[in-house]
Amino acid sequence: MHILQSIIMGIVQGLSEFLPISSSAHLVITSNLYKVLKGLELTQESSQEIFLDIMLHLGTLIAVLIYFRKDIIEILKAFLSAVKSRNFSDGNAKIALYILIGTIITVVIAFPLHDVAENLVYSPAIVGLLLIFTGILLFSAEAFSKRIQDKSAKIDFKTSIFIAIAQGLAALPGFSRSGLTIATGLLNKKDRLTAARYSFLLSIPIILGASMVYPIIKIDFHEFSSYNWNAIILGTITSATVGYLCIKYFLKFVGKYSLAFFGYYCIIIGALSFVFFNLLASGV
Repeated sequence: MHILQSIIMGIVQGLSEFLPISSSAHLVITSNLYKVLKGLELTQESSQEIFLDIMLHLGTLIAVLIYFRKDIIEILKAFLSAVKSRNFSDGNAKIALYILIGTIITVVIAFPLHDVAENLVYSPAIVGLLLIFTGILLFSAEAFSKRIQDKSAKIDFKTSIFIAIAQGLAALPGFSRSGLTIATGLLNKKDRLTAARYSFLLSIPIILGASMVYPIIKIDFHEFSSYNWNAIILGTITSATVGYLCIKYFLKFVGKYSLAFFGYYCIIIGALSFVFFNLLASGV
């Protein structure tokens, strides 16, 4: 693995994790394009590549923790206080409870999709189709949201359940986690900023859990000594830095502008990926 490759992947992860364009799809497409340019088999995926992918996600987790550090502290304080008093009427305590329940729902839905998601890593054309679906969903959610006059700035229990289901389905590469969860918030009559902030907070336990559990299942720790650690560390730092900046400016963007731009992007990139990798598979 080259340092340039890891930095490119870090930039891609940092941007696409929080933008509604599917980070998993972009990592799949970028990785497969790199292999095509290098003349490698699309089915080749080393232990080092898997570990890099985990570290890139850990980088974006660091970005979320730093950006929302004050919110996270307030939510945790409210939750602990609510547990002691058995009173969850406080707004932050409710958010903590919603995130806890939402994480469980996400795992229940995402776990059975694990094998399908892994196989899609080697099927970038199908990932492109799922990316097109993400774009269509963003358009539909925006169109619905524009017809709603009174949008809520609070997440309720019902909405949190629907968003958790959306996050679970986003285990499939091409289904954007932020895209599906934000769109679900819009379809439940929430404003874009509220949906986006909750989407980012809900991602924390899942990314943290995946970063801890996935290596135990997939990584051969005996190979660690052969890894290019300079590349892995630089990729992780790049992912965290780009991810932090992306959160900061994306939240400003969604507060003012439509998500239709990202819908166009997903459809175009998805269609190009579908056509390109299908042609490649047919030997054209």
